[in-house]
Order: sequence, then structure tokens, then C-alpha cells
Amino acid sequence: MLSIVGLVVLIVMVFGGFAITGGSLGPVLHALPHEFLIIGGAAAGATLVATDIKGIKAMGAGLGRVVKGPKYKRADYGAAIFLTARLMRLFRSEGPTAVEPHIEDPKSSSIFAEYPQFAGDHFFVALVTDSIRLLVVSTGTLSPQAVEDVIDSHIETHHHAALKPVERLQTMSDALPALGIVAAVLGVIKTMGSIDQPPAVLGAMVGSALVGTFLGVLLSYGIVGPLAARLKAVIDEDGEIYLVVRRVIVATLRGQPQPLVIEAARTAISPAHQPSFAEIFDGMRTAR
Repeated sequence: MLSIVGLVVLIVMVFGGFAITGGSLGPVLHALPHEFLIIGGAAAGATLVATDIKGIKAMGAGLGRVVKGPKYKRADYGAAIFLTARLMRLFRSEGPTAVEPHIEDPKSSSIFAEYPQFAGDHFFVALVTDSIRLLVVSTGTLSPQAVEDVIDSHIETHHHAALKPVERLQTMSDALPALGIVAAVLGVIKTMGSIDQPPAVLGAMVGSALVGTFLGVLLSYGIVGPLAARLKAVIDEDGEIYLVVRRVIVATLRGQPQPLVIEAARTAISPAHQPSFAEIFDGMRTAR
């Protein structure tokens, strides 16, 4: 929502500032639709050339994430610790047979059912279940470092894929100033074809052409570029919750006592979302 407010402030300040300083909005508003048609259409066409339908849908979903903001709140990070720690405790205390039903069918699991906020995050569920499944099917003792490497690779691959819409938006942002120049050049060509017109007419036509350059720069550095940066920030922030899962599993495999396991996971959370020590340990007592 704050992103929408920011866009409104941007537009008001740019056009309002121009008007307050004595500029006439009439010629700008007159040329804006035509210039936007050229620049926006060219940007859309170039995007279609550079990606596929899945990429287009991912960009649309990414813009939705910009508006909504990060998916996970403070309480969700505590829930991630509780869920993973309970499954690992079950694995250590009662063995693979006890934990296997929960990881093989998480939708029917009584433990997963207590944390419905993760049901829609397929990667989170897969990360938890696949990592523990690796321990269940292993016939020998797994090295904690080897398990950590596998989990890191899983998270890194997912994060790389999640950032694809950011890359596409940034590529569009980088291209928009040049596309603005294209629109401006076309306007100059149109002006040169009317060179026999009076100076006032030619001045208006040159001004309309320059709106193309203005619009390309504004869209790039004022709108699309900031949207890409915000989307990356949202993806990075939501990705922290997967590091919590990794910390719990790896620390448990290293034979650490549960209080240390939980604290290792809690301290992996950024201060903005990090639950307090008391919140986590009170929650673990409740979750037993």
C-alpha cells in the first residue's frame, strides 16, 4: 500500500512542481497519451520478446507482492521455529516411523494443521518435508555439513527463481530511457516534416517530442526501477523464514540441546521480525 502512496506523491510532485513553477500542463497532457503509447507499447513488445507467458505472469504476481508487502509477519517466524522444532524433536525422540506420516502427507498432518499460514507456501512445506525426508530415508549417519549444503542449495535455487521478475522489471527500467529517446526522435522527424509551419506550431511539436524523453526517464527512474527494487526487498525479506528452517534442522543434527537449537533459529531472523527470547520459549512450552 505504501508503494501506491509513493507513486501518487511522485506524480503530484513532478507535475504539480512543474505547474507551480509556471509550466503549462496543457501541452504535456496533450502529448502524454501518444508518447506513452509508443514507449509503453515498445516496452511491452520488448518484454514479450525477452520472456514467455510464465515470465509475464510472474511479473504480474510480483507487482501484486509489491502492493501487499512481505507475506510473513513477526508471529509467523516464531511459528516456523515451532513447526520445524516439533518435527525434529519427534524424529529424534520417537524415530523416523513417528515423523514419516507428517512429512509424507503434510495436508493430513496434525502438526502442520496447527500452522495454516504455511499451507499456501509450497516451497516452505517442501523445504521442511524434503529435508526431514532425507534424514528418514538415510541408512547411515548424515553429516550435518552435508545436509546444510543440500538445504542451502535448495534455498538458493528457489531464491534465484523468485528473483526472475525483478530482473525482468530492471531490464525494462534500463530500456525505458532509450525508448523515450526513440519516441522523441519520431517526434522530431514529424516536426521536420512540418518545417514550413509557423514558429509557434513548430515549438509545440518540439515540446511534444521532448515529452517522450521526459516520460521514458520518469517511468524508468521514478516508477519501474523503484518497483523492481521494492519487489527484491520483499522477496529477500520473505526468504528469511527459510533460513529459520535450515538453522533448526542443522543445529538439531549437530546434537545441540533444544534451547540452543531454538536460539540459533531465532537469531537468524532480522531485528524487524525477530521474536523475543521469552516469546519463543513460552510458545514452545505451549506447542509441546
